[in-house]
Amino acid sequence: MKKVLSIAGSDCSGGAGIQADIKTIIAHGSYAMTVITVLTAQNTTGVYGIAEVANSFVENQLECVFADIFPDAVKIGMVYNAAIIKSIARKLKQHQAHNIVLDPVMVATSGGRLLSDDSIESLKTALMPLADLITPNIPEAECLCGFAIHSRADMVRAAKEIAKTYEGSILIKGGHLFESADDFLLIQKVGYGEEIWFPGIKIDNPNTHGTGCTLSSAIACNLAAGDEIAAAVKKAKDYVSGALLAHLDLGNGSGPLDHGFQMTRG
Repeated sequence: MKKVLSIAGSDCSGGAGIQADIKTIIAHGSYAMTVITVLTAQNTTGVYGIAEVANSFVENQLECVFADIFPDAVKIGMVYNAAIIKSIARKLKQHQAHNIVLDPVMVATSGGRLLSDDSIESLKTALMPLADLITPNIPEAECLCGFAIHSRADMVRAAKEIAKTYEGSILIKGGHLFESADDFLLIQKVGYGEEIWFPGIKIDNPNTHGTGCTLSSAIACNLAAGDEIAAAVKKAKDYVSGALLAHLDLGNGSGPLDHGFQMTRG
């Protein structure tokens, strides 16, 4: 069984963060491990409280995982502050972690801010260089590239701008675009580069809480299983689409996905 570690925040309502990651990893037949960076009081209508975990305790969790059950892939989600980011980076380098997928979580689906202002630079300089793939959505990509994204052409330009200071692969998710829901993947490896578009359709489902967490975790599972980045992304997108098309409807706001749709509905 492949082992996948999620480093992220806890969502008490179960739709995003650590809880979504565990469900996704199990749905992919892998063994889920977690390092919790922050506790959130949230539900489908918003984020109502955040309690940081001490960075020393984050390091303690990481040491326990890597010393005993070494992960085949690592997904990183909500990290919240610079101290935690630097602790994660230090431990990942120490243990030479591989197949690292970084979802640069900055804003929740419900609109709550999930990354403090002083942490964006640490994310860029300490954590991004360790990632094999980053998976920003449009608002996150805008923060990383420094300009507004309104079209597919802007997505390509943004990826290439981010690539000036980041050597890994970049998946910009196009769900926020008006014209389409296409995703753009810029693969960067030593001596190799490729640009791939993944066509997407607008699924008529207002319940999208945790889609980014779910996608990045699914990609990590596929990388752990031995897939190359393009295949890992394609399979993960298909999984997320299936979870959306199951049309689970829970809560009073943007509800969660049906992570177990393959197990419960065939």
